[in-house]
Amino acid sequence: MITLGHYLLVSALLFTIGFAGVMLRRNIIVILMALELMLNAANLSLVAFSRFQTSAGGQPAYNVQVFVFFIITVAAAEVAVGLAIVVALFRLRRTTHVEDINTLKF
Repeated sequence: MITLGHYLLVSALLFTIGFAGVMLRRNIIVILMALELMLNAANLSLVAFSRFQTSAGGQPAYNVQVFVFFIITVAAAEVAVGLAIVVALFRLRRTTHVEDINTLKF
């Protein structure tokens, strides 16, 4: 039987991998992917809490799952904007490494 602790363990593991990716990597695209991994780990924990919290009728509380759906939608927009910025910086500087981009002035 899978319990809430199992979901939270997987969520913590995904968040840790994402955090390590943000802190250790130098490529902007990899950092964006690690940020999305951290966001999905938070979404997994929200859905797990929602699944194991039942409402008055014994059904799972679906309001949090709708909230997660909107978070995923906003994250998709964030990725689109982030990749547009990365493409613009790559066209200007010819690199996607963070240490080579020391200023936001063009």
